[in-house]
Amino acid sequence: MNIENIEAFVYVIHYGSFNKAAEALFLSQPSVTARIQSLERELDCRLFDRIGKQISLTDEGRKFLPYAQQLLQTFQKSKIQLKQKRTLPNELRIGCTVSVSNYIIPEFVPKMKRKYPDVNFKLTTAVTDDIVNKVLNRELDVGFVRNISHPNLLSTKVYEDPIRLYVYEDHPFRGRSAVSIEEIGEHPLVFFECGSLDWMRIHRLFASMSQPPIIEVQTDNLETAKKLVLQRAGIAFLPALCVEREVQNKELFPIDFPEISGISLQTNIIALNGESGSFFNSALDICRSIASVT
Repeated sequence: MNIENIEAFVYVIHYGSFNKAAEALFLSQPSVTARIQSLERELDCRLFDRIGKQISLTDEGRKFLPYAQQLLQTFQKSKIQLKQKRTLPNELRIGCTVSVSNYIIPEFVPKMKRKYPDVNFKLTTAVTDDIVNKVLNRELDVGFVRNISHPNLLSTKVYEDPIRLYVYEDHPFRGRSAVSIEEIGEHPLVFFECGSLDWMRIHRLFASMSQPPIIEVQTDNLETAKKLVLQRAGIAFLPALCVEREVQNKELFPIDFPEISGISLQTNIIALNGESGSFFNSALDICRSIASVT
């Protein structure tokens, strides 16, 4: 099976059109069409339904997509290994979200430094979209971002951070095995907002209430949200990693809330395809070891 045909298939899905995929691959639109048709002949099925300029995946296309993505990523990883430079650069430029900067980087950098003692590290803190763009533009070597997928990037999950409701020591919820959304709506909330799909799920839960929740403070900074809860300004939904120390010190207490079971913040490590292979793999291993301990 031709890897270029699989690549064309993944690009068409990512960009939503044959023309945009052709531009990204530096090909003509007929060339991309020919590759898709060749892949369909190899698989003996249609991958796309075409109505005018609109395209959509067939059932067979949806079934084949995860395998195509895995094949393409495996091929790209193999290229990295084969093209790995004999000498490493003297600087590793790392981009990370604020939460990674606060809770992972302080352990991550010393471990990377022991592995690469002659390499200097340059850290940049930014939002996911900015980090992705900087990696694509070769302004950063690796990035730690929210869960994203892009055909020009290696993107692998580092860890998932479960989101739970946390209260301070003398809050009425402390000691409760679980609480309902109606009960939460009666207490002041400090609402951390990072714009991810997981936080949108929490928003939708409160949208179903007859009375809106009491949101005393809304912030995009985890440390601010945590410290406000410690100061009894309200209770908050927070990722577990940011409150690990406070939970161990019995300053904050997790409360089960069944409606958010399974909601978590996923962090991925990204790098440009074909580059930073050794750093990428080492960073992935180190971050997973940190996450497993926490």
